[in-house]
Amino acid sequence: MASRLTGLLRTVVLVGLIGSNASAVADAFFVANQLPNSIFGIISVGILTAVVVPQIVKATADSDGGNAFISKMFSLGTTVLVLATGAAMVLAPWLVALQLRPDNPQQIALATAFAYWCLPQILFYGLYALLGETLNARRIFGPFTWAPVANNIISIVGFLLMGALFGQDLTNVAVWTPEMIAWLGGVSTLGIAVQAAVLLLFWRATGIALRIDFRWRGAGLGNLGRVAGWTLLMALSSLAAGFYQSWVANEASGQGAAAAVMSNAWLVFMLPYSMIVYSIGTPYFTQIAEHASARRTAEVRRDISRSIRVLGFFITGALAATTAAAIPASRVFTNTPADSIDAAIVLLCYLIGLLPLAILFIVQRTFYAYGDTRTPFLFTLLQGVIVVATTSMAAALNAAGILPTALLAAAVALGQSAASTLQTVVAIALLRRRMGHLGARTWLLSLVRCMVAAVPSTFAGVGLFVLLGGVDGWMVSDKLLGALGSLAIGGVVLLVYVGVLALIRVPEIHIATSVLRRKLFKSASERERPVS
Repeated sequence: MASRLTGLLRTVVLVGLIGSNASAVADAFFVANQLPNSIFGIISVGILTAVVVPQIVKATADSDGGNAFISKMFSLGTTVLVLATGAAMVLAPWLVALQLRPDNPQQIALATAFAYWCLPQILFYGLYALLGETLNARRIFGPFTWAPVANNIISIVGFLLMGALFGQDLTNVAVWTPEMIAWLGGVSTLGIAVQAAVLLLFWRATGIALRIDFRWRGAGLGNLGRVAGWTLLMALSSLAAGFYQSWVANEASGQGAAAAVMSNAWLVFMLPYSMIVYSIGTPYFTQIAEHASARRTAEVRRDISRSIRVLGFFITGALAATTAAAIPASRVFTNTPADSIDAAIVLLCYLIGLLPLAILFIVQRTFYAYGDTRTPFLFTLLQGVIVVATTSMAAALNAAGILPTALLAAAVALGQSAASTLQTVVAIALLRRRMGHLGARTWLLSLVRCMVAAVPSTFAGVGLFVLLGGVDGWMVSDKLLGALGSLAIGGVVLLVYVGVLALIRVPEIHIATSVLRRKLFKSASERERPVS
């Protein structure tokens, strides 16, 4: 929670500096800064999550506690990261050109300059992921989620100092100098470097003594490479689809909502996802990996059912709250009330896919726990095909004059949600074919109950927004008031949501209460473990 909230504050400061809607500078920086983030997605969500955690769980059974294997893995991983960073630096102009329209050479030049400063983040993101996933595999979950706070604080201070040195309104591409570019890009990269370094402070708790070891032959890393190959293809297909989305959405760059607005809307979307799904789902993934490694299929089924029920309870409430507060929440990341409405439409289109993505988190990682990365590649490839198809449809409708340019980014976001939903349905079907029944009747009934409670709670939140002035009221007049209004709406929504669920006496309330009590009041020495 602290990590995401400081991340939101970081974005607020950045928007105040370079804008969001109709800002060619914001879109240029987003394209450049998203490149290392995309590589981080390949490393963390793909190779590390799919391969490293299950492999570390298995390696701990070795006579040396996995020290030799993990040292070889880290040596190999760091080598790959250095090579990947160097290759990305060489390819920077082409990587930028894949996401921006060629009719604005000044914007492309600015984005390329930003990219040279931001791409070293690949190395630091990768080290952060390697260290963090190893800590997670050893059931040390806190540092991985707290480390980004240091990054956010450094960025906030750096952006504020930049505003004081160079001025507050830097939305014009022509005013940017090499010193300004170096400051913005350098601060962003410094924050990621510190984020990785923070994890080293907690490494001793793993009991692993790392050493440089390039003797990879015969260490079992060949199997790791074969497994990682599918996740690499999966991540690259997602990356290609994301590049295409940016290229189409940036047709509106400088005119309305484009890539930067989509990035900010995704950040709001990811707030409940990361706070709920990552914090609760990650311990479940470790437990699923342990049970899968021991071939305890019945326990894996129970883990899947319990985790989806718990995640569904929390994520549906967050979905209702975020939907009702979409406009004031978007006002926090825009500089005018009119811009907040355009940004809110993009956010709402993303939110359609929130619950399916939460379910997919568990389903996909169950495949990973069994060492199967080929199947996730197939249903992720399907998602990429759907994303490309829906994005192409949006571009065609825009070119024909049917879809206004102002709604182009929203249409791209809607296509993303549709693709994620279909991907989740296919993934569940494939997992059921592999494992037999998944206890779906139990967790589907639980999700239906939560969705029923979400309807009146969402209307209650929207009613409060309208009652207090709506789009012309105080909640949309200022960024701070937008944040306060979002909290007020969210509070009302969650009260009604929990009240309705308590009224119909759903068992998930007791499970959720146990999870919260364990997470909030556990002793420092207690090992974090999911609650049944």
